[in-house]
Amino acid sequence: MSAQRFCLALDLAEDEGLIAEYQRLHQRIWPEIAEHLHSQGVLGMQIWRLGTRLFMVMETAPDFSTEAMERASAANPKVQEWEDLMWRFQRPTPWTEPGNKWQPMERIFNLAEQPP
Repeated sequence: MSAQRFCLALDLAEDEGLIAEYQRLHQRIWPEIAEHLHSQGVLGMQIWRLGTRLFMVMETAPDFSTEAMERASAANPKVQEWEDLMWRFQRPTPWTEPGNKWQPMERIFNLAEQPP
């Protein structure tokens, strides 16, 4: 079994000051948040921005479970504090399912699957 990749989308508030603060907070996330991500099997994570749209690429261990991470996140007060702070900046996309934050994206193309 190989590593998994998740691609997710989220929007930001349309406010340049809030966007700048959000980016500043992500220059060095809280150590407890980084520790939590690693402990759940997140091997790598990048967040990209275009205007107010965010795109996250998350590489995880083969046995990573989104359900297990959601349960661990809900039980961790520091993670909940971080998530509450992030909602100050974040907005669901128009396509985000109720109860979701980061919305999983659908892969529609992969060059590796194309004939030579």
